[in-house]
Amino acid sequence: MDERLNIGVVIVAGGNGKRMGGTIPKQFRIVCGMPLLARTITTFAEALPAAERVVVLPEQYISFWHDLSARFNVPPHKVVAGGSERFHSVKAGIGALSESVKYIAVHDGVRSLCSKRLIIRVLQCAMENGAAVPCIEPADSLRMVAGDASHILDRSAIRIVQTPQIFSAAILRDAYNADYDPSFTDDASVAEHSGTVVTLCEGERSNIKITTPEDIIIARALLAGDEESEE
Repeated sequence: MDERLNIGVVIVAGGNGKRMGGTIPKQFRIVCGMPLLARTITTFAEALPAAERVVVLPEQYISFWHDLSARFNVPPHKVVAGGSERFHSVKAGIGALSESVKYIAVHDGVRSLCSKRLIIRVLQCAMENGAAVPCIEPADSLRMVAGDASHILDRSAIRIVQTPQIFSAAILRDAYNADYDPSFTDDASVAEHSGTVVTLCEGERSNIKITTPEDIIIARALLAGDEESEE
């Protein structure tokens, strides 16, 4: 196999889902017959079957996930405990990958509608540029709030950032050697802090981050539409 295709995938599902409510974190919710996290893992396994897969979870839910995933045909993956911030969770996931991986993809565990096409597109962009991030143009008008005042933003200059974010392993490992900074909102911001230029590529509007109960309704509708289109 071309060593450039030696991929590591870090799926970050370390949150407790407070905005979703309910008794279990959102990544474990069963939507259209499958836990959201299981659907995410399966999509990556289908897109990149030879890749190493590491899932980062809250430590207190690791046993719960082992029991839940045993009920579904979830592709093989390693599980590690996350940290207090997303930065620490991603760092733990990177540390669990083999040193031999050449590229690392980091993905939000609850972006369960990410397509295989998108994963391959971002990977190709990363292989060409070293660091690639999918994004979409906002459809709504945007305003910047400052105290009691606000002003309109030029939405043509704004992009909504998604995952998977994919990097040369050397770039991402070096970036995560930094100390945590509250300004780190995603992996691209960590990489940029270390001097890396991040390339934007086309994302997907259906690649939503499932965060609220309303997002579950949208996800069900999108999945039902996919099933109908395949018939």
